[in-house]
Amino acid sequence: MNRSGKLDWSLTVLWVSLVTVGLIAIYSATQGPVAEFLPSYIQINFYKQLVAFAIGICVFASIQFISPRAFKEGSYLFYGICLFLMILTLLIGREVNGAKSWLVLGPVNFQASELMKVATILATANYLTSQRNISAENLRHALITIVLLLVPTILVLLQNDTGTALIFLSLIPVILFWSGLPYGISLFIISPAVIGYLCIIGWYWGLLAAVILTLLIFFIQRRTWLTFTSFVCGILIVIGVQVALYQVLQPYQRGRIEAFTNPEFDPQGAGWNVIQAKTAIGSGGIFGKGFMEGTQTQLRFLPEQWTDFIFCVIAEEFGFLGASLVLLLFMGLLLRILKNAQNHQHPFAQIVMIGIAWIYFIHLFINIGSASGLLPVIGLPLPFISYGGSALLTNTLMLAICVNLDFHKRQLSIYR
Repeated sequence: MNRSGKLDWSLTVLWVSLVTVGLIAIYSATQGPVAEFLPSYIQINFYKQLVAFAIGICVFASIQFISPRAFKEGSYLFYGICLFLMILTLLIGREVNGAKSWLVLGPVNFQASELMKVATILATANYLTSQRNISAENLRHALITIVLLLVPTILVLLQNDTGTALIFLSLIPVILFWSGLPYGISLFIISPAVIGYLCIIGWYWGLLAAVILTLLIFFIQRRTWLTFTSFVCGILIVIGVQVALYQVLQPYQRGRIEAFTNPEFDPQGAGWNVIQAKTAIGSGGIFGKGFMEGTQTQLRFLPEQWTDFIFCVIAEEFGFLGASLVLLLFMGLLLRILKNAQNHQHPFAQIVMIGIAWIYFIHLFINIGSASGLLPVIGLPLPFISYGGSALLTNTLMLAICVNLDFHKRQLSIYR
């Protein structure tokens, strides 16, 4: 094969380092003094994660022997298979924590939505590679790309998995912007998320954001129809968020949002998670309390401490230095992927790497934001670190694809 000749060992080392940190944190969160408070099926989570890591090593190594053309040529088929699995999950899937997102096939339990992330990135990258010209005058390609991203979003929402749905939605402006969508329209696509977030804090902040973003879009794009549409959409979002908060959302969902803005309003209920998470992070100090010595962790004050709040375990037991190390490892991982994307000549590889880097980033941002009280608790795992075989294998698969595309860059560069 015609290869670039060198495997990106830096990404490999960063991957192993993050998984190792995760295994240490999961062990602390499920073993030792805390184990007596946990049911037996949770106590074995550490060993199940070890098995997933071992399988991940085999997946990572095997992917490097696949021609990068296979990712492009098989992307639509993979997308269709994953859509079928998503629909199958809706019909016969198992419900866990209110989300019907687990598909049980014999002894294997997995989340089809995790594989759907990979399939969606590959399919949209394949489409956009053959349709490079996305502009304000020709939005047909952008609309088709949005449809490719919205279909899995809708299916995930039907599974009642809001956090994963946000991941698919967030890919829309990132992938389109990288593919050539103008700044003004990209800002228009991003603005609903900004306005919606500020509306949760206060409707007046959302209204102010709608006005400011409308003015920015006007000065950037200079199109009357886009400016008017932006303003109308902003007002509708402000109204829609208020209606959703008080008329549509379930009580537990509304409780999470209220706990975000004011955790003390229900410290024993909806605000419990945020208060305990912030207490764990703050009590770690500079150097932490020591491995398996965190009181919030070992006395099980932290909810879901091996998944959604695993960053709190790290911050409590290894302190500011341990938490900073995790962030530095992620920063190194993201910057390396972005550098490889920038240096790659083929647009398919560039879009795939950018999409994968964004998925890692948004998971990191939402997970740590939720744990530190900067965002509502949504329930997204920390990549490579949180417990979860499906998530670990999917994240490993995505990283393996990034390494493969860089390793075979010469082979892919001559393929159009």
